[in-house]
Amino acid sequence: MGDKSEAFCRKADAVFGENLGILPANFDLAAYRRDLATLDALRPRLARLSKLSQRGDDTQMAVGSDLMTNALEGYAVLKVTGKGQGVDDLRKMLATRFARGPRAPSTPVMPTEPAIA
Repeated sequence: MGDKSEAFCRKADAVFGENLGILPANFDLAAYRRDLATLDALRPRLARLSKLSQRGDDTQMAVGSDLMTNALEGYAVLKVTGKGQGVDDLRKMLATRFARGPRAPSTPVMPTEPAIA
């Protein structure tokens, strides 16, 4: 619900409270007010959850970055010092991360024919 809609609902609550006799008998003002109270109680909880989720995302990004940096460093060491150490197959397995697929041949762009006047 946007700010304008919420303001409308809150003003409606005030109007409803001042004009109980106009509301239909089956209009449950108490339930309406419970919904407003639920919204008010929910907002700070959702804000905390959002903050916690953002921190989790930030931590995941930082840990992933550390992992990738260290993996690349170890891979570089394997490439240089691992020759003849029996890790060539393992190095090649790691190298698949950087393998590029076959490139599609580029289609030459044909110039358009000039319009005949």
